[in-house]
Amino acid sequence: MLQKDAKLELLRGVPLFAGCSKSELQQIAQLADELDLSEGATLIREGERGREFLVIAEGTVDVTRGGKAINQLGAGDFIGEIALVVDRPRTATVTATSHVRLLVVTDRAFARLLEQVPGISLKVMQSLGERLHADSL
Repeated sequence: MLQKDAKLELLRGVPLFAGCSKSELQQIAQLADELDLSEGATLIREGERGREFLVIAEGTVDVTRGGKAINQLGAGDFIGEIALVVDRPRTATVTATSHVRLLVVTDRAFARLLEQVPGISLKVMQSLGERLHADSL
Protein backbone atom coordinates (compact mmCIF):
# COMPACT_ATOMS: atom_id res chain seq x y z
CA MET A 1 0.00 0.00 0.00
CA LEU A 2 1.32 3.43 -0.93
CA GLN A 3 2.03 5.96 1.77
CA LYS A 4 0.10 9.23 1.71
CA ASP A 5 3.20 11.20 0.66
CA ALA A 6 3.85 8.80 -2.22
CA LYS A 7 0.32 9.37 -3.55
CA LEU A 8 0.81 13.14 -3.32
CA GLU A 9 4.10 12.98 -5.22
CA LEU A 10 2.54 10.89 -8.00
CA LEU A 11 -0.39 13.30 -8.33
CA ARG A 12 1.88 16.35 -8.20
CA GLY A 13 3.53 15.12 -11.42
CA VAL A 14 0.25 15.19 -13.35
CA PRO A 15 -0.02 18.37 -15.47
CA LEU A 16 -3.80 18.47 -14.98
CA PHE A 17 -3.19 19.11 -11.26
CA ALA A 18 -0.21 21.47 -11.71
CA GLY A 19 -1.97 24.46 -10.16
CA CYS A 20 -3.32 22.58 -7.15
CA SER A 21 -2.09 23.28 -3.63
CA LYS A 22 -0.87 20.54 -1.30
CA SER A 23 -4.23 20.45 0.47
CA GLU A 24 -6.09 20.19 -2.85
CA LEU A 25 -3.78 17.36 -3.93
CA GLN A 26 -4.54 15.65 -0.61
CA GLN A 27 -8.25 15.83 -1.42
CA ILE A 28 -7.62 14.27 -4.83
CA ALA A 29 -5.38 11.61 -3.23
CA GLN A 30 -8.25 10.66 -0.92
CA LEU A 31 -10.30 9.76 -4.01
CA ALA A 32 -7.56 7.58 -5.44
CA ASP A 33 -7.94 3.85 -4.97
CA GLU A 34 -4.98 1.51 -5.38
CA LEU A 35 -5.23 -1.32 -7.86
CA ASP A 36 -2.77 -4.16 -8.51
CA LEU A 37 -2.86 -5.90 -11.89
CA SER A 38 -0.86 -8.77 -13.36
CA GLU A 39 1.29 -8.73 -16.46
CA GLY A 40 -0.90 -8.97 -19.56
CA ALA A 41 -3.90 -7.19 -18.01
CA THR A 42 -5.63 -4.60 -20.19
CA LEU A 43 -5.97 -1.31 -18.31
CA ILE A 44 -7.68 0.67 -21.06
CA ARG A 45 -9.18 -0.47 -24.36
CA GLU A 46 -9.16 1.73 -27.47
CA GLY A 47 -12.65 2.91 -28.43
CA GLU A 48 -14.23 2.33 -25.01
CA ARG A 49 -15.60 5.20 -22.94
CA GLY A 50 -13.10 6.59 -20.46
CA ARG A 51 -14.36 6.49 -16.88
CA GLU A 52 -11.16 6.74 -14.89
CA PHE A 53 -7.74 8.27 -14.67
CA LEU A 54 -4.72 6.11 -13.82
CA VAL A 55 -1.30 6.93 -12.39
CA ILE A 56 1.32 4.19 -12.56
CA ALA A 57 2.93 3.76 -9.14
CA GLU A 58 4.93 0.64 -10.04
CA GLY A 59 5.47 -1.45 -13.16
CA THR A 60 5.34 -0.88 -16.90
CA VAL A 61 2.70 -0.76 -19.63
CA ASP A 62 2.60 -0.69 -23.43
CA VAL A 63 0.37 1.78 -25.26
CA THR A 64 -0.95 0.74 -28.68
CA ARG A 65 -3.20 2.42 -31.23
CA GLY A 66 -4.72 0.37 -34.02
CA GLY A 67 -2.57 -2.55 -32.85
CA LYS A 68 0.69 -0.61 -33.31
CA ALA A 69 2.99 0.22 -30.39
CA ILE A 70 3.15 3.98 -29.75
CA ASN A 71 4.61 4.27 -26.25
CA GLN A 72 5.88 2.53 -23.13
CA LEU A 73 5.08 4.00 -19.72
CA GLY A 74 6.27 3.34 -16.19
CA ALA A 75 6.22 4.59 -12.62
CA GLY A 76 5.12 8.21 -12.39
CA ASP A 77 3.42 8.21 -15.80
CA PHE A 78 -0.33 8.69 -16.09
CA ILE A 79 -3.10 7.67 -18.45
CA GLY A 80 -6.59 8.95 -19.15
CA GLU A 81 -6.63 12.28 -17.31
CA ILE A 82 -8.85 13.76 -20.03
CA ALA A 83 -11.51 11.17 -19.08
CA LEU A 84 -12.00 13.09 -15.84
CA VAL A 85 -13.35 16.12 -17.67
CA VAL A 86 -14.43 15.04 -21.19
CA ASP A 87 -16.67 12.14 -22.21
CA ARG A 88 -14.72 10.72 -25.16
CA PRO A 89 -13.75 7.23 -26.32
CA ARG A 90 -10.26 6.05 -25.40
CA THR A 91 -7.72 6.71 -28.15
CA ALA A 92 -5.41 3.79 -27.32
CA THR A 93 -5.15 0.43 -25.60
CA VAL A 94 -2.90 0.12 -22.54
CA THR A 95 -1.61 -3.30 -21.47
CA ALA A 96 0.52 -4.19 -18.45
CA THR A 97 3.95 -5.58 -19.40
CA SER A 98 4.74 -6.39 -15.76
CA HIS A 99 2.88 -6.43 -12.46
CA VAL A 100 1.51 -2.89 -12.05
CA ARG A 101 0.27 -0.91 -9.08
CA LEU A 102 -1.99 1.99 -10.03
CA LEU A 103 -3.76 4.91 -8.47
CA VAL A 104 -7.27 5.11 -9.91
CA VAL A 105 -9.56 8.15 -9.78
CA THR A 106 -13.04 7.69 -11.28
CA ASP A 107 -14.78 10.42 -13.22
CA ARG A 108 -17.78 10.36 -10.83
CA ALA A 109 -15.67 10.78 -7.69
CA PHE A 110 -13.69 13.58 -9.36
CA ALA A 111 -16.90 15.35 -10.47
CA ARG A 112 -18.20 15.25 -6.87
CA LEU A 113 -14.94 16.75 -5.63
CA LEU A 114 -15.15 19.56 -8.21
CA GLU A 115 -18.67 20.38 -7.01
CA GLN A 116 -17.51 20.46 -3.38
CA VAL A 117 -14.28 22.38 -4.02
CA PRO A 118 -14.81 24.75 -6.97
CA GLY A 119 -11.26 26.10 -6.63
CA ILE A 120 -9.88 22.79 -7.87
CA SER A 121 -12.21 22.96 -10.87
CA LEU A 122 -10.84 26.35 -11.91
CA LYS A 123 -7.22 25.16 -11.60
CA VAL A 124 -7.93 22.00 -13.61
CA MET A 125 -9.63 24.02 -16.35
CA GLN A 126 -6.68 26.45 -16.47
CA SER A 127 -4.26 23.53 -16.81
CA LEU A 128 -6.38 22.02 -19.59
CA GLY A 129 -6.54 25.34 -21.42
CA GLU A 130 -2.76 25.77 -21.21
CA ARG A 131 -2.22 22.24 -22.45
CA LEU A 132 -4.61 22.66 -25.38
CA HIS A 133 -3.01 25.97 -26.29
CA ALA A 134 0.49 24.45 -26.22
CA ASP A 135 -0.68 21.52 -28.37
CA SER A 136 -2.10 23.92 -30.98
CA LEU A 137 1.16 25.82 -31.49
